[in-house]
Amino acid sequence: MDISFWVDAVVAALILTGSLFALIGSIGLWKLPDFFMRLHGPTKATTLGVGSLVIGSLVYFSSRGEGLSLHELLITLFLFITAPVSAHLLAKAAMHQRVGRIEKTKGRIWPQ
Repeated sequence: MDISFWVDAVVAALILTGSLFALIGSIGLWKLPDFFMRLHGPTKATTLGVGSLVIGSLVYFSSRGEGLSLHELLITLFLFITAPVSAHLLAKAAMHQRVGRIEKTKGRIWPQ
């Protein structure tokens, strides 16, 4: 077995893992009952899923090209930095708007 077999195996594993995380995050966005719970789907699972897909792309094109593909590395870095910040801003905006929540949502978000 040569190196291209192992590169293809790593890329396939990253794509499958990323697809699974993206699917779980999308299902969480669809099924969870209120905004604050629904916010976790895209910000946690889907971020890991898309990050894994982009890292798989990085490995594939770095092994086929002339060197390290920096575009995918920068996309992954930007994704992992901006996803938590945007989720925090969305949660703060929802708190200021006093978006409704169900009883299962833990914690007191704002004074009653």
